[in-house]
Amino acid sequence: MITHIVMWTLKDAAEGRDKAANAAEMQARLLALPAKVPLVVDMQVAVGGAIFASVPPTDIVLYTTFRSKEDLQAYAVHPLHVEVVEFIKKVVSERRVVDFES
Repeated sequence: MITHIVMWTLKDAAEGRDKAANAAEMQARLLALPAKVPLVVDMQVAVGGAIFASVPPTDIVLYTTFRSKEDLQAYAVHPLHVEVVEFIKKVVSERRVVDFES
């Protein structure tokens, strides 16, 4: 298994919405992917607040698992994932990624 974790800091405002609205939109778009992209074994999306106090300035954390590196690579270029990424790029100011075998 491969675990893929992404942590984002959002812009205060982007795409005509404030940070909270963009966080909710990101969460909804990301959580819709596993039903459409069967490469995803598990996905969890947490929206910030006190739970991220030890990892500032993170607003959203994505935790995803895949069966293999190849599945993660295929997911990365899947058109539905790419569509979500295009939205995320517009609302995010910083991104951190960690991938590891689990």
